[in-house]
Amino acid sequence: MSRLLFTAAIALILTATMRVNLITPIAAQTGAPAQGAAAQAGYVGSQACRRCHTATYERWSKTRMANVVTDPKAHPEVVLPDFSKPDPLLTFKVDDVAFVYGSRWKQRYFTKRGNDYYPLPAQWDVANRVWRPYFVQPNTDWWVTHYPPDNMQRPTGPLCDGCHSVNYNVTSKTVTEWNVGCERCHGPGSSHVAQPTALNIVNPARLDFVRASDTCIQCHSQGQPLKNPIAGQYYDWPVGFQMGGDLKDFWQLEEHKLGETTFTHFADGTAHKNRMQGNDFVQSAMYKHGVACFSCHDSHGTPNESLLIKPSRDLCLTCHNTTSPNGPRGASLEAHTHHAKGSPGSDCVACHMPKIEQTIANVNVRSHTFNFITPTMTEQFKIPNPCTGCHADKSTEWAKETIRTWSNVSPWRGAQ
Repeated sequence: MSRLLFTAAIALILTATMRVNLITPIAAQTGAPAQGAAAQAGYVGSQACRRCHTATYERWSKTRMANVVTDPKAHPEVVLPDFSKPDPLLTFKVDDVAFVYGSRWKQRYFTKRGNDYYPLPAQWDVANRVWRPYFVQPNTDWWVTHYPPDNMQRPTGPLCDGCHSVNYNVTSKTVTEWNVGCERCHGPGSSHVAQPTALNIVNPARLDFVRASDTCIQCHSQGQPLKNPIAGQYYDWPVGFQMGGDLKDFWQLEEHKLGETTFTHFADGTAHKNRMQGNDFVQSAMYKHGVACFSCHDSHGTPNESLLIKPSRDLCLTCHNTTSPNGPRGASLEAHTHHAKGSPGSDCVACHMPKIEQTIANVNVRSHTFNFITPTMTEQFKIPNPCTGCHADKSTEWAKETIRTWSNVSPWRGAQ
């Protein structure tokens, strides 16, 4: 009898072990990211996440991430300019527009031919409320030499759509869904929907800081796929990468030679244009110390600018204050900034994240190196500095002399 009981017990243990192994990805068992689960699962779309994550879904659905590209026939309210007003640049009608792209700084318009989308030749400058030409000029983006100088021969599939959708298929040119849906950052979710567990979905918050930030860097960076061309076309996004994988196996950041000013970079390596937050960030002391993008941003939606988890004035002071070993140095914040409390110049981002990276015309976005660009760097390398960026009526020499009077700033760094 005891022998039978022992045999039955062993059978039960083996059965339980087999069951655990069936539902637990090997990667999760070894403590690695859930890339085994992601590789085995399929894409299901963000609506499938709504049932269990209702509050998060509702927040996300109102963000620009969830509304990057929109069908103007289904949502005519997304069209910002008045197409009925004549303009020499406006050579198409709103009826020609299959997708509207963007709403914050610029709005572009895509038409559909066959199963591809193509950019129309004018874009709306949101800040200045004017039409501007849209055509990527020679000697700018790396891919320009690989496409004819004609918007109607530059499809958005290889050049844009991989980052404006979930699961873009380069063969069929189809997507699971348009816009930056849940699975863009969490990986394919069919296994998780069928059996919800933390072990069969990618959670960037549980990844190491490099892979966590790669969640954002996959699209917020300038670079090239490691393999190009793909199916006869040159792609400008990391084809084949999905969350749980390793971005460096699919994507390389734009190269820069120190001292050279290019279309993409200032001479010190700071980004020269928009959509290069990742290129900036990986150079920063923040990144090197393990800070990730979501340490400051919540892509699920917040009421703050740029989806910050707190207003910028408060966010930086969470980790950087006069009592923190991280600094800033000084008896008070005013002693560090030399600007009155509550003034624009007392905001950390004014000096450490200046708006110097062009998105359209005279509209710039903030840098993400967090370096203070000195007036001398402006003189030597033509990199805009935050002092004369705000005090536009002053010279770099004035800025250098002013900084030299600040006793809490090293003379070997501040004005050089």
